[in-house]
Amino acid sequence: MARKIITITRQYGSGGREIGQRLAQSLGIEFYDNRLLEIAAKDSGIHKNHFEENDEKRTNSFLYLLSTTYGQGGIPFDDTLFFAQLNAIQKVASEHACVIIGRCADYALRDFTGVINLFISAPFEDRVKRAIEVYGIDEKHAADYVKRIDKQRTSYYNYYTDKRWAQPQNYQLCLDSSALGIDGSVKLIEDFIKFYYKD
Repeated sequence: MARKIITITRQYGSGGREIGQRLAQSLGIEFYDNRLLEIAAKDSGIHKNHFEENDEKRTNSFLYLLSTTYGQGGIPFDDTLFFAQLNAIQKVASEHACVIIGRCADYALRDFTGVINLFISAPFEDRVKRAIEVYGIDEKHAADYVKRIDKQRTSYYNYYTDKRWAQPQNYQLCLDSSALGIDGSVKLIEDFIKFYYKD
């Protein structure tokens, strides 16, 4: 039986993180979201705060890129953080079965066999509602906030990979979490995984 490695790319407010967490619990495997930042920080020697401040977003400011370099060769600090996370993703996937949220994990594991890459979306109105009710985003700014986070994730993914964010051909399964709800989405993914990894 192949080691189960599942990556989840998600629109903000789609419930992708909660789905991933419940899926990992149901499968009895490790769950990685912010924990990846701790591993990347420990292995790279870069303070965790830098990973948290730049998580899944890239600063395009020319002055920023000039003023924040790390290590030899004048490598932009954003890029140093990305490669540290990429190494952390590859490390945990090499060690055990897991569910990994975001951070271009599907790209990081592109040369691994048997990886299931998922994309989770939901209608914009439902995502705004979740941002307000679950994540506590101010109602007046919620719609703009959802758009901004999606834009950051799109820019980050498109910059660091040779693919385009949210394109169906990048994933083994795409689903609308609003159609089935969180529990229904987890159940559907579980059924897919059983079929995908069957002997």
